[in-house]
Amino acid sequence: MNKIILLGRLTREPEARMTANDKLCTTFTLAVDRPFSRGKEKEADFINIVTWNKTAEVAGNFLHKGQRALVEGRLQIRSYEGKDGQKHWVTEVIADHLEFVEPKGSSAPSGPMDAFGPGGGPVSQPAKPPAPKIEQQNYFEEEFPF
Repeated sequence: MNKIILLGRLTREPEARMTANDKLCTTFTLAVDRPFSRGKEKEADFINIVTWNKTAEVAGNFLHKGQRALVEGRLQIRSYEGKDGQKHWVTEVIADHLEFVEPKGSSAPSGPMDAFGPGGGPVSQPAKPPAPKIEQQNYFEEEFPF
């Protein structure tokens, strides 16, 4: 079974793009804290997340840098040949379920981390409608020969 559940904060704004097949793809990076022992500094893993279609639409519209999110999906390891002719490996999580962990109006940062006005106070941002919880079908099955 290949199932991943991650809880972390977005390290950058999600990036959306359309594929050649007109499928929406949104990517972002999630910083996930590692368990730590006393006397050691906290460490985090920075995990690339890929979302497709409806999940990608929700991620692009409602997720922002600094926001906490729960991601469920599967681990994918793929390779490609770079312009230099070398084989490169990519490890990423294909997310099929997202949850927004922080309640609306929480004190934790939910927008860009540097969203402060000239007086040092937070800049007000327009309210967004509540984000729907979304499940996504696996669209990769037709791509694999097994």
